[in-house]
Amino acid sequence: MSRPELTGHASLFYNAKEARKYDSSSRMVGIQREITERAIELLKLPPNRSSFILDVGCGSGLSGQVLEEHGHVWVGCDVSRDMLNMANERIERKREEAMGDADGSSDDSDNDMNDDDDDEDSNNNNSTHNREEPSPGDLLHHDMGTGLPFRPATFDACISISALQWLCYSNTKEQIPKKRLTRFFSSLYQVLRRGARAVLQFYPETSEHAILISECAAKVGFAGGIVVDYPNSTKAKKHYLVLSFERSYKAPQGLTGLEGALLKGNNGEGSRSGVRVADKDPRKAAAAGKKSRGPPKKKKGGGKTKEWILHKKETQRKKGKDTRKDTKYTGRKRPMRF
Repeated sequence: MSRPELTGHASLFYNAKEARKYDSSSRMVGIQREITERAIELLKLPPNRSSFILDVGCGSGLSGQVLEEHGHVWVGCDVSRDMLNMANERIERKREEAMGDADGSSDDSDNDMNDDDDDEDSNNNNSTHNREEPSPGDLLHHDMGTGLPFRPATFDACISISALQWLCYSNTKEQIPKKRLTRFFSSLYQVLRRGARAVLQFYPETSEHAILISECAAKVGFAGGIVVDYPNSTKAKKHYLVLSFERSYKAPQGLTGLEGALLKGNNGEGSRSGVRVADKDPRKAAAAGKKSRGPPKKKKGGGKTKEWILHKKETQRKKGKDTRKDTKYTGRKRPMRF
């Protein structure tokens, strides 16, 4: 199964049909809930207090629903209008349920308290207060790659579930992944209050994507690192970019005890930021690095190998260009001429 990031822009992939399918899938709902719970745990928010949280790439509002259950107020932004329509339906449905409960309780109070005018007035005031209570969630249609359009020091925290990796791909010549990531992290640094944290869960296609994301975050001033949960599992493996304003902050360990690579090393080699790739077998990591060093080369006589052709076609697909499908004839040597 190909990655959805390779099919085009997120707003085109998550159309009305895909948004409805995404929101109604019990499997996706369970995964989103599990990831959001983990993100809230990594935020380490003050207990017994409501926080104002930004949800980047909120989608259909599944992560926002978990934030509401924890007593937080949130604002979600997403590039897909169809996904936002699903989230808006969820918010409106909850608002109507709250209004219905408030009307029902006020009717019961009126029937039981007809003889006491003072109690009746207080119940009416309480029901009016319930009707005016705002929804804990709000939505914004926006592309995070263009920066976040909020006032400085607005939010207490930020989460993002399965959205950050979209910035590593370009659909047009104007979309440069490094610039879009830098613009996003720079605006995120501004809209968060000092002392706040951000937890951004993402699915990197390669280790180069994880390094690019970490370097762009460190370049604008963030400290922190990548937390990897279940690193030895293919399906359960999750990457969380945990960011903080504290320069001495270190990313926590993953659920299996393996701590992710830090944005800033502790070896005293100046202020240069980077990612240390951890692996159980150093020889295996070194071998993998040799294999993936640079694109395949052409033949000495100027001919093109099959590996070079497949790599070139994959590069063109990532740029959004029309490319022929790979077949058994791709890179096949033609017979000699007559």
